[in-house]
Amino acid sequence: MSDATILVVEDDPDDRDLLARAFRKAGVAMPLRFAVDGDEAVAYLGAAIDDLPESGPAVILLDLKLPRRSGFEVLEWVKGHPVLRRVPVIILTSSREDVDLRRAYDLGANSYLVKPARPEDLLRMVEHIHAYWLGLNQVARPS
Repeated sequence: MSDATILVVEDDPDDRDLLARAFRKAGVAMPLRFAVDGDEAVAYLGAAIDDLPESGPAVILLDLKLPRRSGFEVLEWVKGHPVLRRVPVIILTSSREDVDLRRAYDLGANSYLVKPARPEDLLRMVEHIHAYWLGLNQVARPS
């Protein structure tokens, strides 16, 4: 995916800023694309389908508590789509509720991370995401 992006679906502007800063500090060269609600995420992903695998999201960071279409609904839509279902979806949420954790995995989430409170911990998390999901992990390209 030469023009691949990291899709971050996050409604909180402060969290978007913190994530953008953490990705910059971590030296992640892949561009970030932000969606501020579930509907915007689905619209972007629907438009990106025709461009896969050359461009589109390499990974999706998805908050659960979103306006309009929830993160669960976005996750279900992505994992139910024949082209997008292989794109790794990392839940990045403030919810520590077992019911949310189980539901996310039941719907096909690839990882479930709780947003850290401190910026330095977020930076460390982003470094791990970069190293594993964008470095070590082998991705099955859409057919």
